[in-house]
Amino acid sequence: QVQVVESGGDVVQPGESLKLSCVVLGSIFSIGDMGWFRQAPGNERQLVASITNRGTPTYVDSVKGRFTISRDNVENTVYLQMDELTPDDTAVYYCYAEWGRTYWGKGTLVTVGS
Repeated sequence: QVQVVESGGDVVQPGESLKLSCVVLGSIFSIGDMGWFRQAPGNERQLVASITNRGTPTYVDSVKGRFTISRDNVENTVYLQMDELTPDDTAVYYCYAEWGRTYWGKGTLVTVGS
């Protein structure tokens, strides 16, 4: 059984940083693309960043220069370093991993501002 588990969501102030982590548990290897979506209240789920298994990243324009995605293929983990956070970044962040199909986590909440 494969599980995707996110962590790191918190309440921060504008301009601060936060790092999200996501680990894929189970008998799984050679994971394909991994990445992060987010969904703010009343909005559709949006791709934030993705990374291939060779480490090539892709970002949505709104986070370019502020967010950095990375992964550890040995630990089956993907990270999202988020800097210069703004209230527009407030959302539930969902991790996904591609391995024959798409596996999703349950999400972690990031709140920017009071």
